[in-house]
Amino acid sequence: MIHTDDLKAGTSERPAVMTIGVFDGVHRGHQHLIGSMVARAREMAAEAVVLTFDPHPDLIIRPDRELLLVTSLEERLAQIAVLGVDRTIIVPFTNELKELGASEFMARICAAVPLRELWVGWDFALGRRREGTLERLTAIGREFGYSVHPVDRYLVEDGEISSTAVRAALAGGDVAVTAQLLGRPFSVTGLVVEGDRRGRTIGFPTANIACAPNQILPANGVYVCTVVRGAVRLPAVTNIGVRPTFDGTRRMLEAHLLDFSGDLYGETLRLEFHARLRGEQKFDGIAALIAQITRDAATARAWFAEKR
Repeated sequence: MIHTDDLKAGTSERPAVMTIGVFDGVHRGHQHLIGSMVARAREMAAEAVVLTFDPHPDLIIRPDRELLLVTSLEERLAQIAVLGVDRTIIVPFTNELKELGASEFMARICAAVPLRELWVGWDFALGRRREGTLERLTAIGREFGYSVHPVDRYLVEDGEISSTAVRAALAGGDVAVTAQLLGRPFSVTGLVVEGDRRGRTIGFPTANIACAPNQILPANGVYVCTVVRGAVRLPAVTNIGVRPTFDGTRRMLEAHLLDFSGDLYGETLRLEFHARLRGEQKFDGIAALIAQITRDAATARAWFAEKR
């Protein structure tokens, strides 16, 4: 997959079929839209193009609101690549872009690629104050030579799949439902940093993972995880929380790798979340904490044994 930064005139000479969106999480609804666009591009022998934005538009449009992301830009691009897309165009979202009208923005796109078809979600809109509705984009397309193809919402038994539903599942710590929405385990990536080494003193050393500040995490609690270290996958029990037994105040992400010994400091690891074991608890002393972690580790081992 080719990555192109910004909308540059003459980016590609190949006729293009395109979809546009943030695609945070690249959940199953996004996959359905992008996959439909790719299939159509293959039929036409055209280039399958995804145009996305960085940073997330809400950070510019609503700077007073906290926004936590399901996927980093790097993971978003990796998940998009899996879908067979030929090119991604990453457009910096700025205050200037926020004020651009739909016709002006589409003119920039058509100067960059020979756009033939635009595939978008059923409720899609772009441009200043979302004035680029499907009807408006269709009218603009008649001028610029592309057609608009809305894709119906992607529904499952429990309703519509959306980024809002993904965030709600994570807020409740339900990583199993999150995986169903995403079509893969929810994961985070971060650097292993120095901690207080308290886990080592009680027989359960942990890798303290420093994620990006705007990375969403599941609710505080203990989870069955896989730690991905390069090409190696390792079972783990992961704690998210403030460690109330030690009167902690800073939220931390700590993974205890089962039956592993070694130095991980300075390495970048990815954690895939599979199941929630329990919520965060404050224990009456270190002995009670050790007993519970021992049970958590045994439960995690049983989970992995069942999945083999």
